[in-house]
Amino acid sequence: MINSTLATILNFSIIEFILVVVIIGPTIYVMVTSAPFVPSQMKQVDRMLKAANLKKGAKVYDLGAGDGRFLHKAANEYKANAVGYEYSPLVWLWSKFLSIFWRSSAKLRFGNFWKQDFSDADLIVVYLLPNTMIKLKKEIWPNLKPGTLLISHSFSIKDFKPWKKLPKNRAKKLGPVWIYKKTTKN
Repeated sequence: MINSTLATILNFSIIEFILVVVIIGPTIYVMVTSAPFVPSQMKQVDRMLKAANLKKGAKVYDLGAGDGRFLHKAANEYKANAVGYEYSPLVWLWSKFLSIFWRSSAKLRFGNFWKQDFSDADLIVVYLLPNTMIKLKKEIWPNLKPGTLLISHSFSIKDFKPWKKLPKNRAKKLGPVWIYKKTTKN
């Protein structure tokens, strides 16, 4: 009844309304709870990859992968085993389209990264809002193996000491990068 009334008010058919909810709903959810889609500059992607010092075959995850640019560069230039998760259907579809041009072995998966296992990660990269970083520290960090790097574009993890920090570079218009290294099992 509510769906029918709302669809009528917005002048949508029921099918159109359902499609809008299925496509737009998760996109709005991600924007509010994790981060909006804001592509990292390629200069920043290069900077983060260089700081990671990736070895061939390294297992790399991008949580909230956006258009997949970090994953494709990691796969193409560092021969990393790169996997990204994106929960916004619109952004994920865009990333799949762009994959045609990148021609990399990176895998872009539609899904909620909170439900994934990252215990095999060598590197996790994120560009998430501060509250999401706190949740990541509580829910994902404890399950990572020693030696895993977590690289965060622009936002630190509150009350967590970074292993390394790349400062903001105003001349190149690059934000700070926070690098955390897992040193113990817990």
